[in-house]
Amino acid sequence: MTDRATRPRHGLAGTLTALLLALATLATLAPAPSRATIPTQVNGRPVPSIAPMLEKVTPAVVNISSKTLVRQRNPFFDDPVMRQFFGSPPPREQVEQSLGSGVIVDAAHGYVLTNNHVIAGADEITVTLKDGRDFKAKLVGADPDTDIAVLKIPARHLDQLPLANSAKTRVGDFVVAVGDPFGLGQTVTSGIVSALGRRGLGNTYQNFIQTDASINPGNSGGALVNLNGKLVGINSMIYSPSGASAGIGFAIPANLAHKVMQQLLKYGKVRRGTLGLAVQSINRHMAAALHLDNDRGAVVTQVKSGSPAAKAGVQPGDVLTAINGRPVRGPDDLSNSEGLLPVGSAVTMSLLRQGKVVSVHTTIAPERVAHARGADLDPRLSGASISGLNQDQRHKGLYGVRVSGITPGSRADASGLNKGDVIIAVNRRRIANLSQLRSLLNRGAPQRMVLTVVHGNNIHFVLLQ
Repeated sequence: MTDRATRPRHGLAGTLTALLLALATLATLAPAPSRATIPTQVNGRPVPSIAPMLEKVTPAVVNISSKTLVRQRNPFFDDPVMRQFFGSPPPREQVEQSLGSGVIVDAAHGYVLTNNHVIAGADEITVTLKDGRDFKAKLVGADPDTDIAVLKIPARHLDQLPLANSAKTRVGDFVVAVGDPFGLGQTVTSGIVSALGRRGLGNTYQNFIQTDASINPGNSGGALVNLNGKLVGINSMIYSPSGASAGIGFAIPANLAHKVMQQLLKYGKVRRGTLGLAVQSINRHMAAALHLDNDRGAVVTQVKSGSPAAKAGVQPGDVLTAINGRPVRGPDDLSNSEGLLPVGSAVTMSLLRQGKVVSVHTTIAPERVAHARGADLDPRLSGASISGLNQDQRHKGLYGVRVSGITPGSRADASGLNKGDVIIAVNRRRIANLSQLRSLLNRGAPQRMVLTVVHGNNIHFVLLQ
């Protein structure tokens, strides 16, 4: 956004209006020339152009192409009879390619910001600069939950984009999107910021800038800049029934992208914390039962002992209305706020308690997740590392325990457990956490143990040997 101290006295829209009026006046007063020409000045002022700004911006916006080796099996050989006669041929290999964009934000170190979905699962990533140079990129780190990834290229003489303070962005600010849509080559589109703080577009942590600047496939990871040529956001997604731009695009705010980048550079991942409370949405019936004047906010149902919320004095029954000034309407808003704040961030919670407004202050703390060796729980789990679910997973509706590691060749590995599996039941008895699993097995391990396991989007049974 243009700062107040540096904003031109005449806005871009006003200047364009003056230009149109001047052209209409010239058309009525002057004799018709043999060939119409656009004047270089209107009322003594140059015709507005963002070309000088773009000359500085576009060298810092890059094209990203990724290649992924996909192995495909032939379903013909799923039939045991076919395998008996013809054997099991190796899976066919196919290379999938995808295109996107990126932004150089640190020329000295060659760091490039882009979307995680641009490079997710890629075996090879190539970054192409505007000057035509190609570089094989190294993935420094990625955070699927905010759709941010950081690449590093071994290049010199790079241009970088300065970061704007995206917290100062306002609806109505002029912005420009730069990227490589449809693989056509670098393209520039312009528009305004049409909304702020957009959420509810998926299962990720979201605080999108909405713009009507055209964003199309291939623009993902590119730059959304203000008229000063500073990075306002990373273009991420569009809303469109047809797949092409419909005037509704979304960008990840530069402040958020920069915070995620700092954590990826420092830790290789994003360390998220927790306030240690659970909330429930309020409808009009619950509002009446709680003697509330309206259904705004979310009622606190649980406060974890020793958590930041407990230390700040939050109590079950309090109505949480805002975190750092942002409204809270239910569990999704709480999860989003926690997920976007780095560990150690200061937090102000606005509460409604017995009809009075209360503000409490605390900090986001790292979440402590319980861990156990599988062999200590049951010999048949030898070789598995078991952990409780973190808050991210619980907010997504999961329960149970997670297989955080598997030793190749171990009993757990031979039984078919995989790293990342979530165990939700033992002999069809549901378990909510590691404590319940330990308690169940301490009563006497059953002779036959069948685990109900969630793997990706599938649920299956694993018989422990």
